[in-house]
Amino acid sequence: MNGRRRFLISILLALPALGGISSVAWPSVSGRPECANPDQMVRVGPGPFWMGSDKGERRLAYTLSSETVREARWFEAERPRHRAALPAFCIDRFLVTQAQYALFVAATGHRPPGISAEEYQRQGFLVHDYDREVTRYLWRNRTPPVGLEDHPVVLVSAEDAAAYCRWRHSGGRLPTEAEWEKAARGDDGRSFPWGNHWDPERLNSAARGPGGTTPVHQYPKGISPHGVFDPVGNVFQWTSSAFPDGRTILKGCAWDDEPGLCRPAFRHGRPFESRHILIGFRCASPNIAG
Repeated sequence: MNGRRRFLISILLALPALGGISSVAWPSVSGRPECANPDQMVRVGPGPFWMGSDKGERRLAYTLSSETVREARWFEAERPRHRAALPAFCIDRFLVTQAQYALFVAATGHRPPGISAEEYQRQGFLVHDYDREVTRYLWRNRTPPVGLEDHPVVLVSAEDAAAYCRWRHSGGRLPTEAEWEKAARGDDGRSFPWGNHWDPERLNSAARGPGGTTPVHQYPKGISPHGVFDPVGNVFQWTSSAFPDGRTILKGCAWDDEPGLCRPAFRHGRPFESRHILIGFRCASPNIAG
């Protein structure tokens, strides 16, 4: 048995134990029909919710941010606070992990996560040194970095992420910006998933994180009202929505971000083909049982 085959078998055997991702009988939050795969997804019920931010929330965000962020007025691209409504949908409880994505790569032959130094330079938004930081997330022989199997997969484009979602779930897709935001903050328009006050203990960010990705189940105190882990923190998350200029909308914040960015209302965009160590994803689906 070659090394790659042994690795894939080890992932299959280990998946039920990855922080309870696929073995725990999660309870229904609403008492109504759950998603067809409730061990992986949570149901977000139909109805209205508060989306976007008002001047008060943006003022709080700037107070929590560096002078660079304040001078660049990063939060002015956020949607004005307004009432929006959605039908019921399902969304992944956890970010998609390196191990889960490895099963997809093995089953479909899809390209593994990664980016060359030259591609990284051409992408244009560098920030992180390729040799020192990017290389620790590169796959070897179509297998993820050792020790990061239950961390969120990164270095995948929006196209890669959408392909995975179609493969994994019936009706699987990336969530829209509105779906993502409702799942991340609940219905009452709170500034953070847990309330209106910043708490660095509830997420992996620059304020209190280890300087890299963490297991997707590590911050249970930071879950959203709908039961979503890492609604902010760990990595930015692709959506299926786009800005008028064509850039795909990213939501959340990553492990090296400031508190002001780590709000569900925050949004920014990157070209859909971008691959970065700060960007991961979760899937959505209309597939509801019952």
